[in-house]
Amino acid sequence: MIKTFADLDLSPNLLRALEEIGYQRPTQVQAMAIPEALEGKDILASAPTGTGKSAAFLLPALQHLDDFPRRDPGPARVLILTPTRELAIQVADEARELAKYTHHKVFTITGGISYQEHADILARTQDIVVATPGRLMEYIEAERFDCRAIETLILDEADRMLDMGFGPVVDRLSKECRWRKQTFLFSATLEGRGVDGFTADLLNEPAKIIAEPSRRERKKITQWYHRADSLPHKIELLKSILTNQTERAIVFVKTRERLAELRGHLETAKISCAWLQGEMPQESRNNAITRFRDGKVNVLIATDVAARGIDLPDVSHVINFDMPRTADVYLHRIGRTARAGKKGNAVSLIEAHDQNMMERVGRYVKEEDEIIKERFVEGLKPQHKKAVFKNKQKKNAKKKAALAKKNAPKKKKKK
Repeated sequence: MIKTFADLDLSPNLLRALEEIGYQRPTQVQAMAIPEALEGKDILASAPTGTGKSAAFLLPALQHLDDFPRRDPGPARVLILTPTRELAIQVADEARELAKYTHHKVFTITGGISYQEHADILARTQDIVVATPGRLMEYIEAERFDCRAIETLILDEADRMLDMGFGPVVDRLSKECRWRKQTFLFSATLEGRGVDGFTADLLNEPAKIIAEPSRRERKKITQWYHRADSLPHKIELLKSILTNQTERAIVFVKTRERLAELRGHLETAKISCAWLQGEMPQESRNNAITRFRDGKVNVLIATDVAARGIDLPDVSHVINFDMPRTADVYLHRIGRTARAGKKGNAVSLIEAHDQNMMERVGRYVKEEDEIIKERFVEGLKPQHKKAVFKNKQKKNAKKKAALAKKNAPKKKKKK
């Protein structure tokens, strides 16, 4: 039973860094993935945002570098691919923190950086390179980056890389790194489009890790919901919550159109906000993240696709203005709060048609003794009764039983 990081047989340098960062005990994905990785196995892991997956692949990679120190200066030995520049920067920052008491060098290669800056990086000795696939491929084709020394290839947010069309580039990068000893693939879900085919060519008999947040991790997040009679009612609820209850909030919406509409309402109410949406220019995206991270605005509105892979500190509330389509996306969303040992809140604003989804979420998080309760805002209580949905599974089971009985062969009467 793994209860502490010391139980993972990590080097004293890594344990010292972990203690200084404030990591007290491994999360579920860390406890499951790190021992398998340290045994030299490939890893195929699914874990929601906020469950410590970056450390789950960084620690075994750093331990490998410690166990097999390089003899001569040279190119990178560990390559980490991420779908976005922001995520690459976050992963590299965490790698540097964990490698603080080692001599390992960590660099990033992403869009938005000048060719000369990258040329300077590539001329130095590197141990770990964190890169976005497109930009790295440019340097490989120009023979500026050498993959032959890569011993560990790591794919973070692999499902999102597929969604963004990076599949063919990642396949090419995998072939360029064909001398590697290990591959780790981490994804929010293993059920996304094409993930199975993606993994078959990359991994060799991997240890499969599926980690949901433990009860201890989920208990840090207080969850509740408010019923709304209509969209205008829902907007008033949101404005009240943002004004009176939250410190720093991420508000999730389902579409870009909804985001634009909501942004207008908040600006009219003089609630300053930043926003993230799909197909957004990189400079605008970086600006929105920086404004929120630096505290210039305390509300960030985002669609699911735009917010994937972004780790933002000190988020007090995640607000589902629109409910997600699936319960696992709900878990990924609320994982944006209660980071680094802190507590957080998850609030859902639901109309009648969302009630069924809310009940499915309640069953999915498996906290029957801590049901996601309804709360009310004074002066904004719903006027309509709560929608009631019959359990479709029971209903379908009854229908099937009745049909089977009807179609069953009749017994012949004895003469």
